[in-house]
Amino acid sequence: MSTEPLAPSTVTQALAAAARLGVDRLDAQLLLLHALGRPPHDRAWLLAHDTDALPEPLWTALSARLLRRLAGEPVAYLLGEKEFHGLELRVDPRVLVPRPDTETLVDWALECLEGQAAPRVLDLGTGSGAIALALQHARADAQVDAVDSSADALAVARANAERLKLPVRFAQADWLAGADRGYALIASNPPYIAAGDPHLPALQHEPVSALVAGADGLDDIRRIVADAPAHLAEGGWLLLEHGHDQAPAVRQLLAAHGFAEVQSRDDLAGIARCSGGIRRTVK
Repeated sequence: MSTEPLAPSTVTQALAAAARLGVDRLDAQLLLLHALGRPPHDRAWLLAHDTDALPEPLWTALSARLLRRLAGEPVAYLLGEKEFHGLELRVDPRVLVPRPDTETLVDWALECLEGQAAPRVLDLGTGSGAIALALQHARADAQVDAVDSSADALAVARANAERLKLPVRFAQADWLAGADRGYALIASNPPYIAAGDPHLPALQHEPVSALVAGADGLDDIRRIVADAPAHLAEGGWLLLEHGHDQAPAVRQLLAAHGFAEVQSRDDLAGIARCSGGIRRTVK
């Protein structure tokens, strides 16, 4: 008969128990660090303190989170935060969890804005504010506006902006309805998953309104591409994140609505994840 205690009594035992439950090791380490009040990048601390005592109430709270992780809840929701482009953002089920691949869109946007003084930028469907806040952080001289149709999402975004002391201007709107004109750049990570996509059940904990866009996943992108030219300055860029197999369709939409220099950018896995083009009326 096993003599192992009912509750793990050390850091090492807690991680071993998480492994037996089937929790990914990195996820378990992040959740344990959070329970211990340590920052998520401090994984070396766990090695240096592997025999430290673990109070039973702490294990009770941790085990509840481990079970929620096993049920598919994103680690970011369990931690209440997610790092994005060097910023620590607060996140919860009111907003989509920012993905590392979306940093591709931010980096491309910053390239497009190089050499422009005090550019005006608009982030559509801002969610947690990730894109807008990353752009404002990198370009303090920019005027960054951000919109979302969800009041709940805007509450999260505004709280992130206030905590990070970044002067992004937020508004509740349905994509470009009521938006200003003359933007140097419009960026968006809109919903782009098809309604019948078999991967949707794995995303059940995130807001479906931030994920699904019609039968082919392109409904919102079509609206944005059609309406964006009226809100862009001459030479202004429209940059869109999209699904792994949607780049040809998005490039076709951009070209059909008169955008020039239409192109795509690859994500961290080498997949065409963002597409964009320039508004040019002067040949």
